[in-house]
Amino acid sequence: MCAVNKEKSNPLSSRQDLVASLNRLLTAVDKQFPAGSSRFSLGDTCAHYATDVAEMEGLSRVLWGLFPLMAAGDSTPFSDKYITAIKEGTDPQSAGYWGETAPYDQRLVEMAAYGLGLALLQERLTDRFSEREVMNLHAWLNQITDATMPDSNWNYFAIMVQLGFKRAGLPYDQQAIDRRFAMMDAYYLGDGWYSDGPGRPKDYYISMAFHFYGLIYATLSGDDARAAVLRQRSALFAEDFIYMSAADGASVPFGRSLTYRFAMVAFWSAVAFSGLEVFTPGIVKGIVLRHLRWWQQQPITDRDGILTLGFAYPNLAMCEDYNAPGSPYWALKTYLILALPKSHPFWQAQEQPLPALAEKRVIPHAGQILMQADHVTMLTAGQLELNNYVNTEAKYTKFAYSSRFGFTIERGRFGLKHAACDSMLLLADGDNYFRGRRECEEVRVDENFIFSRWSPWHDVHIESWLVPFGEWHLRLHRINSARTLQTVEGGFAVMKTDPRLIGRGSFLNAKNGSSAIVDLSPAITRQPDSVVTPPNSSIMFAECAAIPVLTTTLLPGESWLCSAVLATGEEIQEANTPQLEIKDNRAVICASGSERKLSFIL
Repeated sequence: MCAVNKEKSNPLSSRQDLVASLNRLLTAVDKQFPAGSSRFSLGDTCAHYATDVAEMEGLSRVLWGLFPLMAAGDSTPFSDKYITAIKEGTDPQSAGYWGETAPYDQRLVEMAAYGLGLALLQERLTDRFSEREVMNLHAWLNQITDATMPDSNWNYFAIMVQLGFKRAGLPYDQQAIDRRFAMMDAYYLGDGWYSDGPGRPKDYYISMAFHFYGLIYATLSGDDARAAVLRQRSALFAEDFIYMSAADGASVPFGRSLTYRFAMVAFWSAVAFSGLEVFTPGIVKGIVLRHLRWWQQQPITDRDGILTLGFAYPNLAMCEDYNAPGSPYWALKTYLILALPKSHPFWQAQEQPLPALAEKRVIPHAGQILMQADHVTMLTAGQLELNNYVNTEAKYTKFAYSSRFGFTIERGRFGLKHAACDSMLLLADGDNYFRGRRECEEVRVDENFIFSRWSPWHDVHIESWLVPFGEWHLRLHRINSARTLQTVEGGFAVMKTDPRLIGRGSFLNAKNGSSAIVDLSPAITRQPDSVVTPPNSSIMFAECAAIPVLTTTLLPGESWLCSAVLATGEEIQEANTPQLEIKDNRAVICASGSERKLSFIL
């Protein structure tokens, strides 16, 4: 059996299976790791920081898997190399010294891994260093204490370092811990939700950073009062976050840093590590293991077994400026559960499926409604990422995201096929340059819909309602425009296939599922069609994608554009399309052949 098939055949059901999967990843990296070096290269692409820093980053991120393994007392044949690298990297007299940090330095990010190692291993780590080497390690890490950093989840990096110092019996600064927590408390939104800094998005950084580090701190710090707050917030968050997981193990891709892949469920590993009593150990175990199995089936490593940049396959086009060749190894944060011994209740528990979940979950603080069917659909208000990362509109501001169908990214500024029109309403002023929702001037989350108001031009104002309705969701757009506009609205992207154009709808049945969009506009009839995007535009598959669309030209004045959208693993029956009536500023939605009905004021 070839190595690739061996990797995909790991059942990932027991602790031993996870140790084997981690060791396979560590073995691949070890082949690129020169003995005696303080860094290594995993590729030739670049990030916005220096190559030597990127090489240090890769080494540091592997430690998120290695340190928990060491903490549980497992055999770690690779650990000597990493201990030597840490000694070299933190010694100012060494040619491999990692250097003095500057404000907003990437090396500050990587220090959190060493904080984890000190916190988990304590003297078992420092005893492998001489007294001078311990002093070097402390001095190098201590640069973060008063460092200038983004006001965001980065504050936790400093807290993790101080936690490591405290647990390992090294000098630590409690005031620094208190100051960083106070900064982050300023952007706590309630019900377990943070924003990633003032006015910034609510994405996977809330799970894989805020609550992940928070539960580690709550478990290891001995700070009972703060631990109680952190655990309470994480328990509240878990009640919402479980809706991001699909029954097949996939999670909804949304926001930046998706190249960290299975870090999407690192929160649940921290739940298990901390013993947080929110769901049974079997449910938590199932979420983590099904997710890892889902990823095991995706082509995410190169021929040498190195994690690639991308999401469900290697794809540089979707990556951020801060993604270096070693960046994907933050995925190993999920292996925190390996710090739990085989006798722990988590490993002894029988894996369980997801608990019974509601058809929809409304999350006002995140501006999201999550819909559970044969995949998870996220309707979102459209968050603006102030840093304007690569493809920020595609990652944050589409109307919907799916655990099965993902989304497409923009591949060019001119022409519709490059414009990532899936789950978006795009408009052009006669020039073939398309604009969609970016910054929202108003957002309102109701039990029945998400409302947003946005203006793609100064004289074009759009009010949008996103309405979950069974497996379908409806989109209602009231447009007031001072100009003539070409409009295109897209459903979910699937693998390239020919459309079935039936009545007012476009229906696509592809290898990976079906997607449909049906026009429900009250006074305008749009033309159904489909758009084929270039290869590598979908984050889920490398092939060209097909998107069902509705098109029309709008004249100046007020117009309504409305549609029903569905994507599923089954073939879609057009007869089941919901019906819509808008009258006297009220929308009424009915299901064909069913008593399901929804009515609300616009």
